[in-house]
Amino acid sequence: MLKRLLVALALCASPALAVDEEVVLGLSQDRVAITANFDGSEILVFGAVKREAPIPSGPPLEVIVAVSGPSSPVTVRRKERKLGIWVNTDSVLVDEAPSFYAVATSAPLNEILSDTEDLRYSVSIERAIRSVGAAMNIRGAQEFADAVIRIREHESLYSIREDTVAVDEQTLFRTSIKMPADLTEGDYVARIFLTRGGSVVSQFETTIDVRKVGLERFLYNMSRQQPVWYGLMSLVIAIAAGWGASTAFRLLRE
Repeated sequence: MLKRLLVALALCASPALAVDEEVVLGLSQDRVAITANFDGSEILVFGAVKREAPIPSGPPLEVIVAVSGPSSPVTVRRKERKLGIWVNTDSVLVDEAPSFYAVATSAPLNEILSDTEDLRYSVSIERAIRSVGAAMNIRGAQEFADAVIRIREHESLYSIREDTVAVDEQTLFRTSIKMPADLTEGDYVARIFLTRGGSVVSQFETTIDVRKVGLERFLYNMSRQQPVWYGLMSLVIAIAAGWGASTAFRLLRE
């Protein structure tokens, strides 16, 4: 009896169904170095679908690639014109907003991912931003989260690029994600979703390391760890640059 009970518990604990399709991913680079002349980067994402059985019948396989940067809270303020001047009236703390977010899809996003799956996996830009709520006296609280999206889309930090993932024979896929120059340091998460009929059938996640290197790294660390010496060094450099410029102009006049 005890042996049968143990076998029954083991069967209940094991997965009911194995994953029929899995992602085998490749990246052109998994590390981005920010230097003085850094003007952005483009990462090639490519991969294949691993199967233990023939391609399932029914809706075709679609691919979604989402890359997100480090998240942090953002305070958004509303300005209104009062007595002829613009003043801050309301403010809302958006609990979590990625510094960078890009989504590439093999077809229009609303056609290959249902609202339920979007809510579960937080794929779209609206779902990637988390705003628990605002004070009861704040009108139009959702507008503050929308403002974060609008501003960062204008700065090319947020984007949805539909129909940019090429899928060959429902097996191979590839796309490229363009990253702007003003990137925030940290670990960037790349997520790949395989969908059929609006449902996610498999997902894969990896990280991309984005760091300052060389002189930029030295100055960044110094400004955070030794702010007094950093300020004194900046002052000396400014004085030397001003003195050098005035000397050069004086020599030119003479």
